[in-house]
Amino acid sequence: MRIVVTNCNTTQEMTEEIVRGARAAAGPGTTVLGLTPGWGPESAEGWLDSYLSAAAVLDTLRTYEGPYDAVVLAGFGEHGREGARELLDVPVVDITEAAAHLACLLGRRYGVVTTLERSRGQIEDSLHTAGVAQNCAAVVGTGLGVLDLGDTRRTQDAFVAAAERALEAGAEVLVLGCAGMTGLQQAVGEKLGIPVVDGVAAAVKLAESLVSLGLTTSRAGGYARPLPKLRTWGRPAAGHPRPTG
Repeated sequence: MRIVVTNCNTTQEMTEEIVRGARAAAGPGTTVLGLTPGWGPESAEGWLDSYLSAAAVLDTLRTYEGPYDAVVLAGFGEHGREGARELLDVPVVDITEAAAHLACLLGRRYGVVTTLERSRGQIEDSLHTAGVAQNCAAVVGTGLGVLDLGDTRRTQDAFVAAAERALEAGAEVLVLGCAGMTGLQQAVGEKLGIPVVDGVAAAVKLAESLVSLGLTTSRAGGYARPLPKLRTWGRPAAGHPRPTG
């Protein structure tokens, strides 16, 4: 089984970190390949970055020619999920949706701990569209930017402090609200004494399940194939998406 994991930004180091987390979660026989968009924001933090990221990720997927059985979208709360499902003939699993669904199996209400407070609106909208917002007790920010997450100790401390606010709001399970937090779940889960769901790992396992069951996106209704028409994607990019293998 081959799973493609797309970073939502152009930072190659973050793609590599996400791929490490995805491979740690993947079962035997699953190959994980990471794609980094050739254009777009270096980190996605806000509506402008999110829409730009969505277009870049869709462009990356439409031009990637390698064989694959499923796609994981590794951008928490970022746009593009629905477009990718129209575009591709394989299952598309978004880490936001995947993490929330698994969290709902572990407790009545979950909380999302993310990066900057400005991302709350996008995440709340994404959870609402996925049909899991009613179980979300709170979305709280750590005050850290996406590119600040490389400092593990600082990130853990900020996460635990933000998690306390989510717990006070009624959360019984926590979700890592950024793909750049991948790998943090065990350390903070032990400190807090509650389940912490990593969206990258959750999405990989759900993608494996869908492929194993022979299931993919329905073409009846909202995710019908795109209508045939001329679509201009802008200036052609030089070369192809850079795989992380």
